[in-house]
Amino acid sequence: MAAATNKEVHLEIAHILFVDTVGYSKLSTGEQSYLLETLSKVVRATDRFRAAEAAGQLIRLPTGDGVALVFCDDPESPIQCALEICTALRQHPQLSLRMGIHSGPVSRVVDVNDHCNVAGAGVNVAERIMTCGDAGHILLSQRAAADLAEFPRWRPHLHPLGECAGKHGAKFEIVSFFSEEFGNAELPTIFKREGQPPPRKFRALGSRWPWLVAGALLLAALAVFCFHLFPSRAVGPTTAGHPVPPAATTPTAAIPEKSIAVLPFENLSDEKENEYFADGVQDEIRNELAKVADLKVISRTSVMQYRTSVKRDLRDIARSLGVAHVLEGSVQRAGGQVRVSARLVDARADRNLWAQHYDRKMTDVFAIQSEIAEEIVIQLQARLSPDEKAAIEEPPTADLTAYDLYVQAKALGATLTYSSRSKENLFKAVSLLKEAVKLDPHFLLAWCLLARTHDQIYLIGVDHSSERLALAGKAVDTALRLRPDSGPAHLAAAFHFYSGLRDYDRARAELAIARKVLPNEPLIFEIEGYIHRREGRYAESIAAMQRALELDPQNLILLQQIATSYESLRRYPEMAAILDRALALAPDDNGTRLARAVIELVWRADPLPARDLINDILLRQPEAATDLAEGWFLVALCERDPAAVRRALAALPPGGCREDGLPFPDAWCKGVAARLQGDTEAARGAMKEAYAEVEKIVAENPNYPEALGVLGVIDAGLGRKEEAIRKGRRAAELLPVSKDSINGELLIEYLAVIYAWTGEKDLAVEQLAIAASMPGELSYGYLRLHPYWDPLRGDPGFEKVVASLAPLPSTTPPPRK
Repeated sequence: MAAATNKEVHLEIAHILFVDTVGYSKLSTGEQSYLLETLSKVVRATDRFRAAEAAGQLIRLPTGDGVALVFCDDPESPIQCALEICTALRQHPQLSLRMGIHSGPVSRVVDVNDHCNVAGAGVNVAERIMTCGDAGHILLSQRAAADLAEFPRWRPHLHPLGECAGKHGAKFEIVSFFSEEFGNAELPTIFKREGQPPPRKFRALGSRWPWLVAGALLLAALAVFCFHLFPSRAVGPTTAGHPVPPAATTPTAAIPEKSIAVLPFENLSDEKENEYFADGVQDEIRNELAKVADLKVISRTSVMQYRTSVKRDLRDIARSLGVAHVLEGSVQRAGGQVRVSARLVDARADRNLWAQHYDRKMTDVFAIQSEIAEEIVIQLQARLSPDEKAAIEEPPTADLTAYDLYVQAKALGATLTYSSRSKENLFKAVSLLKEAVKLDPHFLLAWCLLARTHDQIYLIGVDHSSERLALAGKAVDTALRLRPDSGPAHLAAAFHFYSGLRDYDRARAELAIARKVLPNEPLIFEIEGYIHRREGRYAESIAAMQRALELDPQNLILLQQIATSYESLRRYPEMAAILDRALALAPDDNGTRLARAVIELVWRADPLPARDLINDILLRQPEAATDLAEGWFLVALCERDPAAVRRALAALPPGGCREDGLPFPDAWCKGVAARLQGDTEAARGAMKEAYAEVEKIVAENPNYPEALGVLGVIDAGLGRKEEAIRKGRRAAELLPVSKDSINGELLIEYLAVIYAWTGEKDLAVEQLAIAASMPGELSYGYLRLHPYWDPLRGDPGFEKVVASLAPLPSTTPPPRK
């Protein structure tokens, strides 16, 4: 039974604009009165002020030398009002203002005059944000900026400044809003210190996932952590210019009655670093509910976009997620105490079913999570077996410090992208988890996550050593020894057998065990889909991923993966339709936009849409060059544009030359660029550098087929014919298509490159014909345009293979500009 609680103040999220008159204290009393009267007229005349006041969604607070406007309707209201004020100020040059914006908790109170008023941290933070600025500045908290970054019209004008210390030593992440017309582009005085970087464009957390198109490795967050995915040949951002369909929603009649989504919990703690703890509470409640077979529970990945800082329409959210109910709440942690509030809503009728507050010691946080989960089961009238009840009530660990470390490690998965930073995060996660299991050697979930993290490091080639694989295996063995019947342990084992050992039968058997106790785990179907695809069973792979989407309907990565499968099948219209659905979820995701534009390149040998998109994004978002670099490099090569190749090469991040996900070093891309430009000496020097780097990897891992194949291609570039052919053949033998249909096909393709570059045209055509006859990354556009195949142009056999992949004249192209 839930703990009884005391009556408390009701908190709600408001959106505050704090306006201050600069230099007010230096003015005479008469001047002060005149300016305040002018300010009041300006503010009250704005459309946003009048609309909010008419709707009863505005509270205004005089502040002596300014005003605070508390909007209770929309996170855009403060900035809209601020810009209307700025426009009006052009008629009042004597009025010099600075503004601060924040979204945060407030409580409604009745003041001594019996007027409705508000109090709370939200107003205080808005004022402190404002005090960090000078005349003309419009400063936002990181939280308010994240809200606005969801809207394309605001994002270009958001410029992070860094951390600012406000009153009483409190520190805040500050974002400056300015454009050519509004705001102040100058760095605030408080930030003017040696080494302070200039303002940069705002990037919303999680809004940018580089997608490596064509079998490339993708590091992505998938529910409890990241798993290695295998997307398509291009990477990065662009603009496809096609109509985007509305987000898929589930018809009301098809929504199960016993279905629920646990939305992100609000972090009400004073310390912003406790946000990961609030996410952990929400995720553990979701995990507890997911153990109940009689419920449909949506995955964490699909709900995290609905953070409490964004105004929620619960009915629309539930319909988009395909559920009848939602749970929302808040977490406040202070010292040894924790307060958790939760509210269950029937979203179809927008009706509260249950709500409760829990004030406990931190040591009771797991009991709170279990109590909430069991109460939800009761409210939804779901069947709960004795085993499920026991699983819900079992705490993950008795050590709160170990739990903190685990939650921090898990949170790293939500910020990973394919970059040098992602490598740092992986190793940081390992360090946190090692400390967690040291504190509590029986912490099962930490062992499972540690195993998957080691497997991830091994899989993406950051450390593809037998030692790393052994560490993953040891963690899996420990988890299974601790709890032989544990679903998470068997899921970790499945991922280990799939990603590290390529033992697909064992992986499938482990998934079958995990499914019995994890009925709502989409990763089971997702990994099953990857296994099917590695085995060349694409229809089964797509079907498994579609099942995962039922539990994780807003998972962008899943949609990208399904699109990748259609690309391998060369079913480009279906690929376009799936990417359109992905863009309906994330219209500004540059990786997905580029993938959509690259369809024309691979299908019809038309690089123009991709090139136009890249140029458009670079014009609007110069800072996106790094995200674009790998895809940009591919398109520039296909267009034989040396200037674009040089620019793309300069933008490549360290480790960004992983062509097709294989371990090509950065020096390889330099060599390819020099080769295109006819600089033989530079090309040879770069390829020698690349060879030395990959040779070390092969020396340490002689049975690493992907690295051996890369070494063979570099040998071919250096003119070492016999060595190149020997290594290319050996790589293909070590990893046949029967063992891995994705990388096996790629090694056949690269063996064809080796033959082509060493003068063995017939053998090259033979390998290309084999690759063209099976699902894979070989495409009409790639063969027609990429300089790798220049030695074969005009050869009848080669032209026949190219023609076999040509689009049918009657095929309807995907819509685009």
